[in-house]
Amino acid sequence: MLALEATCATLTDSNANCWPNRRNNIRIVGLPESIEGPHPSTFFPKLLMEVLGEGVLDSPPECDRAHRSLTDKPKPAQRPRPVIIRVHRYQQKEKIIREARARRGKLQYQGTPIAIYEDYAPEVMEQRYKYRGVMAELYNLGLKPALLFPARLPSYRRRERSSPSQL
Repeated sequence: MLALEATCATLTDSNANCWPNRRNNIRIVGLPESIEGPHPSTFFPKLLMEVLGEGVLDSPPECDRAHRSLTDKPKPAQRPRPVIIRVHRYQQKEKIIREARARRGKLQYQGTPIAIYEDYAPEVMEQRYKYRGVMAELYNLGLKPALLFPARLPSYRRRERSSPSQL
């Protein structure tokens, strides 16, 4: 019994440490089901090059893994499952995310609008969800707020200027 409890504790600790490994993942929403064919790891780098253009990425990104989210396959009238891609190089992932943010709402693949986001662990998504109302209010005020990883608002300090020499 002691050996099983020790093993369980070890597995729990290692599982808790796994969620930061998603930091190289991106999520593509809006692609039709089964468009990737039998080899998603070779299809999606080509798709990213086509969607983002060759000016963004020098070469197709190396993808360690690519798959649909692990839910039931949707019926024909339902929304397609998101695609999750693990990009091998963090710098390429950052370029993809930066360009997707710059072109939000303008990305299309074969006439279908798509969106590309960072893929966060469920725990991080839960934390980010807590700020949803605040973020919506800030957007309505015309501001462009951002959350720092994993989910916290940046702290801004206002400097008090007492003399013109501090300008």
